[in-house]
Amino acid sequence: MQFEGDFAQLSENIRSKFPTNEMNIEDGIKIFYPQSWVQIRKSNTEPIIRVISEAKNEELAQELINKIKKIIK
Repeated sequence: MQFEGDFAQLSENIRSKFPTNEMNIEDGIKIFYPQSWVQIRKSNTEPIIRVISEAKNEELAQELINKIKKIIK
């Protein structure tokens, strides 16, 4: 999705919304859930953010992506 703002500020905002989730911030932000995860990372070559998720089913993965998209907008 298109993004031209401050990724550091967005990162702080996202991390504050999920205070109890385990996270990895080595390559963007990866938020872990019991059987799924969602990752938000800024592209180094385009003004976009990638939101990637893996879950036990496609519906849950899409729910996680949509939750993050609402925060980004």
